[in-house]
Amino acid sequence: MTALSGIRVIEIGTLIAAPFAARIMAEFGAEVIKIESLGQGDPLRKWRKLHEGTSLWWYLQSRNKKSLALNLKSADGIAIIKQLAESADVIIENLRPGALEKLGIGWDVLHALNPRLTLVRISGYGQTGPYRDRPGFGAIGEAMGGIRYTTGTPGSPPARVGVSLGDSLASMHAVMGALMSLLRVKTGQGDGQVVDVSLAESVFNVMESLVPEYDMLGHVRERSGGALPGIAPSNTYPTADGGYVVIAGNSDPIFKRLMLAIGRPELADNPSFAYNDGRAAQAALLDQAIADWSSQLPVDAVLAALETAQVPAGRIYSVADIVADPHYQAREMILDAQLPGGAQVKMPGIVPKLSATPGVVNWQGPGLGQHTESVLDSLGLDARTIQRLKDEGVVQ
Repeated sequence: MTALSGIRVIEIGTLIAAPFAARIMAEFGAEVIKIESLGQGDPLRKWRKLHEGTSLWWYLQSRNKKSLALNLKSADGIAIIKQLAESADVIIENLRPGALEKLGIGWDVLHALNPRLTLVRISGYGQTGPYRDRPGFGAIGEAMGGIRYTTGTPGSPPARVGVSLGDSLASMHAVMGALMSLLRVKTGQGDGQVVDVSLAESVFNVMESLVPEYDMLGHVRERSGGALPGIAPSNTYPTADGGYVVIAGNSDPIFKRLMLAIGRPELADNPSFAYNDGRAAQAALLDQAIADWSSQLPVDAVLAALETAQVPAGRIYSVADIVADPHYQAREMILDAQLPGGAQVKMPGIVPKLSATPGVVNWQGPGLGQHTESVLDSLGLDARTIQRLKDEGVVQ
């Protein structure tokens, strides 16, 4: 038994935000039916690095999903969506606002078909407001949500964090909203509802105290490299072998242990540094003291000394470090998978870890239309009807 056993999810989305949200639900047991266009399917199938013509990201992003290749521009295709909606618990979509309505399957139609249905809608700016009709990708959400402005080194152009963070944050908010709505329905507190998720707002939601700091103090948080402005000491420090370590010595007792570990007892005992506000006022001095120490030692020696002193610290991991790390392996965060054709590949594990109903990977991303016949069969369509739909270009 998995956490979402018995939950049916219909995914009408491409690329990242809606598919990632549906993937999380699929990993925890929901039946996820992914609607793909005929011919090429989700563009993610050709994104990033390919193996024998198919994206490795696709195999990860779509694991445990069923692929139904369907022509949404046909009346029969829309009729199939309506049939699926009648038995579904959740529909997740990331089309532009109004697109479902143009197809004849807006919220009013879906809710009438199935009052218990939850509709999760992910878009750049949300379903309302003056920007609702603008096209929005995760990168734009990161820019408007505030995180691009604060990412990078002082004096440099704003930087990307390295992954599609805006999309992923929207996906996680989408799953949270879906589960909240499902809980309401399953406990008999009411009907399904619309979960309206904006890429920009999902980023904005993790931006800590940006707004009150600006409103009350006129403070605009700027790019700060590896430092944590206003909280000290916490930064990235060089090592003798050309590496870097992140050291977070910013709680009062940890700060003292850190200063003793680096051989600076006078700083540990200085009353000016007893609390964070005093340390933050002289963060540059403390950072220099730590860097003077760390730069004389290789990474492993720095980490060993700080582990002994019980100071939080860690090396900057590349993907090679992650895959080789024994802790990642012990936590089953690196899984072995098999691709079509038999090739073996490592994939990320499942988060979070549930003690009674853990997530599971049953299969990697499916071929285009791999489950078309089985899904249509579950709706009661006979073999002759399914063949007709194939012949007429409704399904693949």
